[in-house]
Amino acid sequence: MIIDRVEVETINSFSKSELLKEVYGLISILPILTLLLGITIEVLVIVWLEREISASIQQRIGPEYAGPLGLLQAIADGTKLLFKEDILPSRGDISLFSIGPSIAVISVLLSFLVIPLGYHFVLADLSIGVFLWIAISSIAPIGLLMAGYSSNNKYSFSGGLRAAAQSISYEIPLTFCVLAISLLSNSSSTVDIVEAQSKYGFFGWNIWRQPIGFLVFLISSLAECERLPFDLPEAEEELVAGYQTEYSGIKYGLFYLVSYLNLLVSSLFVTVLYLGGWNLSYISFFDFFQMNKAVGILEMTMGIFITLTKAYLFLFISITIRWTLPRMRMDQLLNLGWKFLLPISLGNLLLTTSSQLVSL
Repeated sequence: MIIDRVEVETINSFSKSELLKEVYGLISILPILTLLLGITIEVLVIVWLEREISASIQQRIGPEYAGPLGLLQAIADGTKLLFKEDILPSRGDISLFSIGPSIAVISVLLSFLVIPLGYHFVLADLSIGVFLWIAISSIAPIGLLMAGYSSNNKYSFSGGLRAAAQSISYEIPLTFCVLAISLLSNSSSTVDIVEAQSKYGFFGWNIWRQPIGFLVFLISSLAECERLPFDLPEAEEELVAGYQTEYSGIKYGLFYLVSYLNLLVSSLFVTVLYLGGWNLSYISFFDFFQMNKAVGILEMTMGIFITLTKAYLFLFISITIRWTLPRMRMDQLLNLGWKFLLPISLGNLLLTTSSQLVSL
């Protein structure tokens, strides 16, 4: 069989194009893999920080044996949960029981798509970024309710109902606060909101323009994360472990992961919406240099560092509150959401709307 030169060149060009397609496919998922790696490292750091801060508040030593300064303790716990037996309730709904943790994790991970860590360092700069986050985050309680319902356990079902009621109660005032920020910034894009705050430097941050909204957003974020004093869905004294009572192994670990991912997402959104994001002052140190690739990379790195530093400030506050305030009763929690935070956030939104109309 004789193959002429044209056919050989055609075959070679086809194989090269297929190779380029495979390489391009690998490169296109590189940002997502990088984000997942960063999220994993952040969760490990948050777990270690919470244990160290909690030990310091309670005058204990904290983790110190697993790796240097106990840094590998979270990895050891995750490995242990990974190899533990996955026990299924004999009379529960197995399909819903298995899907519940996955829905909770996926909904929180999708929230990272619209979070800018630096100047245009975001996976998806959407015009409805903040409202997409609210829409996605509202899916997580469905997974918790499925987990509680499918366990065929009254404690679990009560925990799932509490999670749904708590999420609905505090998502409405949180949405009103986000809407007020969107009105101030004339955009719902997370990147545009940060850039709107950079016009006046430190005093242009929305925390000074929206102090009431900031406090409401802070309280609502803690309630959405189910952190003390708002951890009613998994109150140990009342519900054993709430909606995760019947879970074991890696599925229990997924719920554990969701709580820390939620805390990280809330911290980053507090930074983006109220603390100026990656901006630190009106005058950038890099404005004195001629912009090139090296300076651009350094500026992006500094932006990521500033964003994470502000986020860790909120993390420190939430961890400290956990060991400072007692747990609320369920009726107190719902009264706080519906009778106080909802009217205050609505009034704040009306004031913001009025001021924007007057300034036109």
